[in-house]
Amino acid sequence: GVSVAEVRAEMVANVWKVLVSAGDQVQDGDTLVILESMKMEIPVLAEGAGTVDQLLVAEGQVVQEGDLIAVIA
Repeated sequence: GVSVAEVRAEMVANVWKVLVSAGDQVQDGDTLVILESMKMEIPVLAEGAGTVDQLLVAEGQVVQEGDLIAVIA
């Protein structure tokens, strides 16, 4: 079967930079987005290779803990 990875925010943060788009191929460990919280930059990494199926955040958006950031299939 096809494994689908859901990438979720681990904390409340601002979306500082979005580095991928839907349809992009990513490798394990690639940075998908960079969050900013309390002046710290927090990279959100792909946990496996695949294609970005959905990208659900935009730069400047605020995410809550548990929010879905991206789906990699």
